[in-house]
Amino acid sequence: MLMPNKRPTVGDTAPNASLLDQDRKQRNLSEFWHDGKALIAFFPGAFTSVCTKEMCTFRDEMSKFNNLEANVVGVSVDNPFVLKGFAEKNSLNFTLLSDYAREAVKAYSVELPDFAGMRGYTAAQRSVFIVGKDGKIKYVWVAENPGIEPNYSELEKELSRIR
Repeated sequence: MLMPNKRPTVGDTAPNASLLDQDRKQRNLSEFWHDGKALIAFFPGAFTSVCTKEMCTFRDEMSKFNNLEANVVGVSVDNPFVLKGFAEKNSLNFTLLSDYAREAVKAYSVELPDFAGMRGYTAAQRSVFIVGKDGKIKYVWVAENPGIEPNYSELEKELSRIR
C-alpha cells in the first residue's frame, strides 16, 4: 500500500482504483493493464484547450498505440456526463474515466489544487503512467505546468521497450 502523497515511481506496483467510465460503467484501472500495457493519461479538465489537444492526439495516434499493444485510458475529475460529451464531441476512441472522488489522483499523487485559480477545486495534474501487464509502473511523466503536453514520440518509444 502506498503512503499518501507518495507518487509511485518506476518499478512500483501501480495503484488500482474503481472509477466510472463515460458511460457510467464501473471500471478498474487494472483491467487496462491486465491484458497488455496501459497508458494512463491524467488530464486536468475536459473541454479545456490543452486537454482537448492532448486527448485528440491520443485519438489520432491510436493505431500506433494499438500496434504497441497498449490500452490508452484518460482520467480526469470531471463527472461521467461531462466526459461523455467530451468523448462524443471529439470522437475519442478510448475510455475516459471519471475520478470525481479524486481516488486515483490521490493514489498516484497527481493532485492539482486550486486549478485555474478556482480556490478549493482540485483537478488531476497532467501526467502519464505506463503500466506493464505485470502491474508494475514502467514510465512516469508529470507536467509541472498543466499547459505542457507529454512527448508523444517518447511515450511510443517507452511502450515499444516493454515486452
